[in-house]
Amino acid sequence: MRGEGVESKLNCNFFALAKLGKMRESSAFVLSDSMARQLTCIDLFAGAGGLSLGLKAASFLTVAAVERDADAVDTFSKNVGADCIFKHDIREINFKRFKGIDLVAGGPPCQPFSTGGLRKGRNDDRDMLAEFVRVVLEVEPQAFLMENVPGLASSTHGEYLREVLSPLFERFHIAEPMVLNASRYGAPQNRKRMVVVGLADREFKMAPGNDRIVPAGDVLGPKPLGEPNETKVIYAKNPDLRPNPYHGQLFNGGGRAIDLDRPAPTMLASAGGNKTHFLDIGKHVPPYHTHLLGGGKPKFGELPDARRLTVAECAALQTFPTEMKFSGSRSSQYKQIGNAVPVKLAAIVGQCLAEQMISRQRQSVIL
Repeated sequence: MRGEGVESKLNCNFFALAKLGKMRESSAFVLSDSMARQLTCIDLFAGAGGLSLGLKAASFLTVAAVERDADAVDTFSKNVGADCIFKHDIREINFKRFKGIDLVAGGPPCQPFSTGGLRKGRNDDRDMLAEFVRVVLEVEPQAFLMENVPGLASSTHGEYLREVLSPLFERFHIAEPMVLNASRYGAPQNRKRMVVVGLADREFKMAPGNDRIVPAGDVLGPKPLGEPNETKVIYAKNPDLRPNPYHGQLFNGGGRAIDLDRPAPTMLASAGGNKTHFLDIGKHVPPYHTHLLGGGKPKFGELPDARRLTVAECAALQTFPTEMKFSGSRSSQYKQIGNAVPVKLAAIVGQCLAEQMISRQRQSVIL
């Protein structure tokens, strides 16, 4: 049965919990007066905390988070914090105790729907969309916010998304899935995320993106931030040419050269080795691209004057705070960063959501 024996496996700060609320014998979570004046949320599949940090900037208080990865839990605990952090399988947790929380937010595992994966969708054991919906039904919040890869809204998986969300149709006004590029919301990175928002009393309206992009050069430079990544950049034996020298695959692995005058390409969760993007400090990539387009033969060996992005630089492109510290091995840190929602994108979505939720509360008071 869900909820049985779970409390013994939680990482709960009961001292803080006593200040903000308390657990009754019925295990219901009770909002204190201070929490009642602030919008509260639960972060599901929280990872390192990109979504929660963005929501915090929008004045949401994360009172509970769920994450199974031990390194991500440690990162979240040290940098974000929540009164209850569930280090447990979400399928074994009963969330009815959290009735009264304003927002259920989270990004269910995206691998089943990512174009970079096997795209098994509903047939993938990692598919947790139905669990997200279950939590929303148990908590009965004012709103929910789901984020994922754009592939979930594609023609391949879009009908499945609608099917999974159907139990929420009677309770929420659910806006059409939006595919937002973080580069239009303050992040120096081209990163598209699908966002679905449901509000109890109206359809969510998202702010339009900014046409002024933030170039990668605003946060990256010749000198590395943090511990250098020593992985070499090697010329590809069979380069994949595209019209743009910064696209395609001219070098081994999935890492690409970064044009510092434009947003960086999407950070990968598999970064750390040759799938890590790199800086072409010697500016050799454009002339090499021209050489290949003209029929020149591929080069061999190491690209000179180039270096892979560090953990700190990937975090900067994801707009994490500069003081953010990630736990675990280096590969684990790259993975946590690559799986995260850009903080600034989450903050703007959260701000739009908070304004519309607070507007509703004010109208209720007037009525």
